[in-house]
Amino acid sequence: MPRLTYREAVRTALREALSSDDRVFLMGEDVGRYGGAYACSKGLLAEFGEERVRDAPLSEAAFVGAGIGAAIAGLRPIVEVMTVNFSLLALDQIVNNAALLRHMSGGQIGVPLVIRMATGAGRQVAAQHSHSLEVWYAHVPGLKVLAPATVTDARFMLAAALADPDPVILFEHTLAYPLEDEVAVDAGAAFDAWHAVVRREGSDVSLVTSGGSVPRCLAAAEALAGEGITAEVIDLRVLRPLDTDTVLRSVAKTRRAVVVDEGWKTCGLAAELAACIGEHAFGEIVAPVTRVCSAEVPIPYAKHLEEAALPGVERIVAAVRRMVAA
Repeated sequence: MPRLTYREAVRTALREALSSDDRVFLMGEDVGRYGGAYACSKGLLAEFGEERVRDAPLSEAAFVGAGIGAAIAGLRPIVEVMTVNFSLLALDQIVNNAALLRHMSGGQIGVPLVIRMATGAGRQVAAQHSHSLEVWYAHVPGLKVLAPATVTDARFMLAAALADPDPVILFEHTLAYPLEDEVAVDAGAAFDAWHAVVRREGSDVSLVTSGGSVPRCLAAAEALAGEGITAEVIDLRVLRPLDTDTVLRSVAKTRRAVVVDEGWKTCGLAAELAACIGEHAFGEIVAPVTRVCSAEVPIPYAKHLEEAALPGVERIVAAVRRMVAA
């Protein structure tokens, strides 16, 4: 099996998409000559030319809007927004146009658009480049939202997103790009992008998470195992529509749930999951659902403050210890 970094997996997926379908093109800030802000499109301009790999001006509203128009016209655009914070400049295009047109046209107009964007903190690039706003988009009917946490997901989720007739947003955590893992060549044949997966089996507590928090939860589960506590780690993968069945099956088994989300706790994704577990598994759980989220502050620049603000391994372990001891 070939070994790829997450970054290389994204690039391989982009190359495959551009090679296999003439309707596909990539557009965004610095995706061409610079090779992408995270080097995911490095070399693609030379390979496919400026018609297929398009450097866009620094106007998210403009180039996301152009992508929507291209999708309506029959193309299959992949629009890269450098970071989720900057996507707010295109919020009207995404929420009021891309997400709504199928509904408002009575099913006559689809928008088969894929928007890729980096998310998350941990690189000391300060608040305007570090927030996790996935829940803003997961809140909106008409959008589908994917969060590939592994190299294999980074390799194959793009094809699933492109095959969808409606807009799909792919959130890639900035700390994931250098991750490395083996990817089975034939994994794409049976790849399912639309359901959560159990990344680690356990029986004492369910750690429910996504994206950049998956490695933290796996590390926390490993630490807890040394204390005799077995934690099951659920990688949501799909933030809209949520695969609540997988979550509820895990909680029914472990009877405890800790939801870990790099977003803020107030009105966040963790709140939605806690409510879902409370509504549908109240009779199964033996302790209140606990949420471990980022501190309710703009993500700090200073390294020690950034680390303190994020839902790190120690905070996850401490939350599980408290729950199991109760």
